[in-house]
Amino acid sequence: MKNQSTRRQFLKQGAILAASTSLFNIARANPKGPAIKVAIVGCGSRGVLAANGGALKNFVDAAQLLGRKVDVVAFADVFASQARAAAARYDLPESRTIVGFDAYKRVMESDAEYVLLTTPPVFRPLHLAAAVAAGKHVFFEKPVAVDPVGVRKVIEIGEIARSKGLCLVAGTQRRHDVTYLRNKARIDAGAVGPILGGTVSWNGKVPWVSPREPGQTNREYLIRNWLNFTELSGDHICEQHVHNLDVANWFLGRHPVAAIGYGGRARRVTGNQFDFFSVDYDYGDGVHLHSQCRQISGCYNRVGEFFRGASGEVYGGGKLTGREVAIPEIKVLSENGYVQEHVDFINGVLDGQPQNRAREVAEATMTAVIGRLSAYTGKQVRWSDVMQDVKSPFYNLALSPAPADYERDGEIPVPEERAPLPGDGVDIRIRPAME
Repeated sequence: MKNQSTRRQFLKQGAILAASTSLFNIARANPKGPAIKVAIVGCGSRGVLAANGGALKNFVDAAQLLGRKVDVVAFADVFASQARAAAARYDLPESRTIVGFDAYKRVMESDAEYVLLTTPPVFRPLHLAAAVAAGKHVFFEKPVAVDPVGVRKVIEIGEIARSKGLCLVAGTQRRHDVTYLRNKARIDAGAVGPILGGTVSWNGKVPWVSPREPGQTNREYLIRNWLNFTELSGDHICEQHVHNLDVANWFLGRHPVAAIGYGGRARRVTGNQFDFFSVDYDYGDGVHLHSQCRQISGCYNRVGEFFRGASGEVYGGGKLTGREVAIPEIKVLSENGYVQEHVDFINGVLDGQPQNRAREVAEATMTAVIGRLSAYTGKQVRWSDVMQDVKSPFYNLALSPAPADYERDGEIPVPEERAPLPGDGVDIRIRPAME
């Protein structure tokens, strides 16, 4: 399959954009500086096309709060229909769309200062590396990878970004939500005492499925149905539950040392993922957290976090009971964490104090990965197995097809649509990338 965009086409598009006399002006009045130039890679629901407008709308709202105007210089997507629909939503011409599996490369050649990465998780390390190499400030969605190799790559890229003074903000909106920020400050001030244990949950239904349609290539099918393939999403323990696991790491101030879990599948109608996971995370010093996540309709739903301390307890961003403590006032421009994370993103750049969230979101992703690997294989998986011990059978695991495989000529295989079988050792889906 040939790439659908070329450098010549992109330069032609750029000339059209430069000739335009109108900017996509977001500021309501009295802009405080030059237009912020942004591009988005991945125009689907999380990027642009959801009813709530997705990450680009969050960026737009943040810019409004900061009194800045925005120029959306590029909408990049594998599918032309999605890129065009995204541009149309903002009343911008098709000349601002870039299409193909290599579209992200053309975005990095543009004059966008900020880039939003909202493609399926498997592409995150590849796209993030390209953005940082091009000197872009990046908002990138969670999870940041689907396997240990990818997670470690993101940590490496994060350090490169730090050395270049680039801002990296991730889609872990709870870390920007004022209710969570206040509870974290209270915990740090001793309101509940040392955390002794807790439960984190994301129990709901399968968000959507996209059955294979006649005439679809393997690439198209996998991308359209990415949510239901571990190779693209990391399974729902990574794709959804990573939010709760990130809160656990954040509130405890450290990542787990090991995971042992189980899961299964009885209801899914497509893809190769589990219906549920139940994982015991060992955080050391006798602290264990129970992680549970499920995607089955018609069952009891619960999404959130609960922690019990030596002298109190706390529900994520909700009720806290314990000691009375004094904390500094926490100010935000938006009580919507999805918007506030973009306020922090833009402000970090404008103020010359860029945030770098790469390691924390990578560690949250790895927390999910070791839970998944334990449930898939039936083995205990230690943090050292995926981060330090090069002799561990888990250290070099990379899912296939790899991100770069989608850009190459020739067809790619569709992974077998069956669930992993614990006890079989390293599952067939956990294998090196294609040559």
